[in-house]
Order: sequence, then C-alpha cells, then structure tokens
Amino acid sequence: MPEDKAQRGTQTLSRGLEVLRLVGAGTTGASGIAAALEVPRSTAQRLLASLVAEGCLYRLPGQGYVLGPELIHLGARARAQQPVLAVASPALRRLAEATGDTVHLGVPDGDEVLYLDKIDGTRGLEMRSRPGQRMPLAFTGLGKAMLADHDEPSLRALYERGADAQAARPDRVPPRPWEAFRDDIAAVRGRGHSLDLEENERGIRCIGAPVRDVEGRIVAGLSVASAAPFMPDERMARLAPLVVAHAQEISRELGWRPDDD
Repeated sequence: MPEDKAQRGTQTLSRGLEVLRLVGAGTTGASGIAAALEVPRSTAQRLLASLVAEGCLYRLPGQGYVLGPELIHLGARARAQQPVLAVASPALRRLAEATGDTVHLGVPDGDEVLYLDKIDGTRGLEMRSRPGQRMPLAFTGLGKAMLADHDEPSLRALYERGADAQAARPDRVPPRPWEAFRDDIAAVRGRGHSLDLEENERGIRCIGAPVRDVEGRIVAGLSVASAAPFMPDERMARLAPLVVAHAQEISRELGWRPDDD
C-alpha cells in the first residue's frame, strides 16, 4: 500500500474514533462535530454516515447522533476480556515496590472479601492472608474500602454477620460497637480510603482503597498492609494518597472516569 494512502487511512481511523468520543461526550450534530475536528461539514457527514452504517452510531431524527448498538456489544466483550486481576497486576507490583509492604487485591463476594492476589512485602513479615482466602467485608481494611457506597441498613447487616464470623475465630479481635463501625465507613466515604488499625489481625495495620468499573460501581479493592511498627499514623497518612492513586489507575483501566460520578 502506498505510504500516502496508508496515512490517509490512519487519519480516517483517528477521526472516526474522535467522532465516537465527541458523540459520547454529548456533541450530537454534524456541525458541532465538524467544528471540533476542524474539517468541512461534508467530511464530518461522511464519517458519521460510515459509523451509522457499521452500527457504531445511530441517528435520531431531530435529535442528532447517539452511540450505537455495536459499541454496546464491543463494550460488553471488552469488559469480559479484562478481568480485574489481569488489569490490576502492573499497578499492584509498582505499589509493592514503592512501599516495601504487602499489597492485596480483593473483590466483594457476598458478605466476604475474596482475596485475588497478594504481593509479599520486603520486610520479612509473614501474614496469614493468601489468594483464595475469604474474610468478612466489615472487618478488614480491604473489605471496608469496598463498603463506601452501601447504605446504613446494608452496612448494619454486614456488620452483624461479620461480627458473628469474627466471634468464631480462635484468634479473634473483639469487634468495635456498631456505631463506631458506621462512623468509620462514613469517614471512608469522605476521604476515599479505609484504615484497619489492628481490627482484623493483631499487630497488622493497613490502608485500603476502592476500585470502580466503567459504571462507577465498586468492583474490587486494594490495600497496603504491614506490621504496626512500620505503619505509624504519620506514615499511613503519607501512604494513603499513593494507595488511592493506584486504585484509581486500575479503575481507569476498567473504564471509570471520575467526571462521570
């Protein structure tokens, strides 16, 4: 293929993708799209017609263009092909390297958090957590990070069932009163991260943050954990923005955009 023809094809592809982004952002008319692309209206109309023919756009008489069914189909396939673990792995490893602490990734599963991945820290500290393990959502830093969007009745039910599960553990840490837990989740909501101050395992502290999908739903969480001597209050305050930033990076890979919340 001649080089100039290949360049024209690349340019057409880039413009077509930009048209989809513009329509998705609310630019629905040919004139507005032409202006945004800085092309003649006739060029914009040809691009729009091609995208309509492929099912990527749909034209509503009197209203303009909207995203079409082919994009819904492709979006569903993209989500199926991007499991959280595969998407999150690079960010988890960078976070572990940056902190030297143990990093976890988990997903909510009923009343529990299911641990998907664990990267051991470099401090020689052994933690009982492992991929495949389940713990009550309400009593781990990782789990609490995933409860920010729950309403009070749902939180109360999770707290009570989690407290029963905690009571059955031989090494149990006595659960805090419901009111303290409720206020803790309200704080998670406000600051964007959770704290576990030896509530799940004696001597272990951690910071957790939620991971969201394209629809803004919390679908996973990550945490950084270490022994209490390595996690004084001031260090936890310094690490929290780093943990949140890595969780948001994974969220963006899953299609989340903070402006859509």
